Amino acid sequence: MSLSDLEVQVGELIIETLNLDMEVNDIDPDDYLFGEGLGLDSIDALELAMAISNQYNFQLRSDDANNRKIFRSLKTLADYIDSQLKIG
Repeated sequence: MSLSDLEVQVGELIIETLNLDMEVNDIDPDDYLFGEGLGLDSIDALELAMAISNQYNFQLRSDDANNRKIFRSLKTLADYIDSQLKIG
C-alpha cells in the first residue's frame, strides 16, 4: 500500500493536529478515521476541519451533508481536499 503525496500530507496533518502517536505509514488510506479505525471522535473532527481550513485555505462546513463521506477515510478526505484545490 503506497500513499499519494496528498494522502501523506493529510495523514501528517491528522497526526500532528491530533497528537497521535503513530507514523503516517501506519494509516491505511481506506481505514475508517472514526469508530473502529483510528478511533477519532467529533471533537477530533472539529480540530481537523480547522487545521485543514488553515492549511488548504478553504472552509469545511459542519452542516455539509457529505461530511460522513468526506471524513470516512484518509483516501476520501485527501480526494475531497484535492477536488477543492482544483476548484479554488
